[in-house]
Amino acid sequence: MKIESRRKPQAAFSLASLTDVVMLLLIFFLLSSSYIIQHGIPVLIPRSDTEQPVVEKEIVVTVEKDNTVWVGDERTGLEGMASALRRLLIHGAGQTVVINADREVTLETLVAVIDRVKASGGEKFLIATAREEP
Repeated sequence: MKIESRRKPQAAFSLASLTDVVMLLLIFFLLSSSYIIQHGIPVLIPRSDTEQPVVEKEIVVTVEKDNTVWVGDERTGLEGMASALRRLLIHGAGQTVVINADREVTLETLVAVIDRVKASGGEKFLIATAREEP
């Protein structure tokens, strides 16, 4: 005669500890993440899949759709942009210049801005983009 056990092994998994770990990870990432907010002139910049965050200590050149050029918070034209950039580039050699150009700015204007950045001593420059929303 074979004796059967009345207790069968439970095949259930307790999710309480797993939810605790997930909650702790969520809190950790929320508290440790930093959001980079760029202050300046609001323009609609083009979208890109490979967007990278920008460091605060960079010089920002903004080109609006009516071809108004801003260097930092100073409004300049294309002609005055080079002198304003030289003043800012003297303080930090090797600084990166970030170009925020509106989507409606022509390629000719953008190339002129890039030429003036290089002529003023800007060795590195970036063209700002925003991540494409799915």
